[in-house]
Amino acid sequence: MAAVVEIKDVYKRFGSLEVLCGVSFAAQAGEVISLIGSSGSGKSTLLRCINMLEVPDEGSVLLDGEEIRMKTGRRGREPADEKQLRRIRSKLGMVFQSFNLWAHMTILQNVMEAPLRVEKRDVDEVRDEAIAMLEKVGIADKAHAYPAQLSGGQQQRAAIARALCINPALMLFDEPTSALDPELEGEVLRVIKDLAEEGRTMLLVTHDMDFAKEVSDRVIFLHQGMIEENGTVADVFGKARSERLQQFLAAAGHSQQGHPIPTITNSNRESGL
Repeated sequence: MAAVVEIKDVYKRFGSLEVLCGVSFAAQAGEVISLIGSSGSGKSTLLRCINMLEVPDEGSVLLDGEEIRMKTGRRGREPADEKQLRRIRSKLGMVFQSFNLWAHMTILQNVMEAPLRVEKRDVDEVRDEAIAMLEKVGIADKAHAYPAQLSGGQQQRAAIARALCINPALMLFDEPTSALDPELEGEVLRVIKDLAEEGRTMLLVTHDMDFAKEVSDRVIFLHQGMIEENGTVADVFGKARSERLQQFLAAAGHSQQGHPIPTITNSNRESGL
């Protein structure tokens, strides 16, 4: 069976700066992989290369065994088939650091937008699914509110519901809690943990080492655009081989004890957590 996503020898440069230097790995169905590393190591760029928000200068990206076809255009390398790219992107759900919600739409309209506009699905069916996704992330009572009326944690949970509503084969999370106050962070982490327990395939860029330990099947440590270590939670956190990873974990305050992630309760919801 083909991997859900496979990255083969991907390079990405911004001018003279080489951000990714031949990165290769694959994620199997139901696997949760956390990407860790210092700022500038290439983690977010790697996620953006998967859905072609950034176009790799070299290498290939495959989803369910299908390679995204590339060509050389007037401005350099670019996807060769826009129809194929749209179809592949419809299998990818991405949650960004900033929430990227449409300010002029209600939360329900935000969640329904992609299935209606991109997939051309029936509005009643999409509405039912969107409400179910909002219930899953604990903010169904905010369906008719606007983004500005929600807390940061609620907005990020709405962004997760929006990504889920296209029923993606792969979820991409780019530092989903970095814009949140610590007291709001736990609710978003709880939602992501629940998704992991459902068996969803996910790539997660995170600065939270304890959360990476708790939720991941595998952890990849990126350093200077290359995979320095790739292994199980026990291997990466308990048996780090490279000196650079050992230094990174020490600087991140890594401990052997994970921290509890709070459950979503009615009181949490009412308080905006």
